[in-house]
Amino acid sequence: QVNLVESGGGSVQTGGSLRLSCVRSRAVARHHSMGWFRQAAGKQYEGVAGIDASGNKAYRDSVNGRFTISRDNDKNTLYLEMTRLVPEDTAMYYCAAWPGSHHLIFGSVSQVREFGYWGQGTQVTVSS
Repeated sequence: QVNLVESGGGSVQTGGSLRLSCVRSRAVARHHSMGWFRQAAGKQYEGVAGIDASGNKAYRDSVNGRFTISRDNDKNTLYLEMTRLVPEDTAMYYCAAWPGSHHLIFGSVSQVREFGYWGQGTQVTVSS
């Protein structure tokens, strides 16, 4: 069963913008924290931004001020608005949902994958 479905990835030039969306199934609890991870080629996963059910947010330093995470609980959808993109943002972006604090976006990816939900990913490519 696919519980998280991402969309909105693509290719843009430096300075461009993209909006990622992630629709969750009913199997994913409404109160779960949600967020975006990314993995660049040959690198480890890193947490990008997380949000809890109340709307509290956390961002990694390199995207703070450029990316905005939000969620619409009525539409069961998570968003990531990405602006002023740079080549270093190039990666596969994964939507995730998990029980517990949204700060776990910066914790163990294996823990999130074991106890939560993980999408199939959407590619973001930023060219210089």
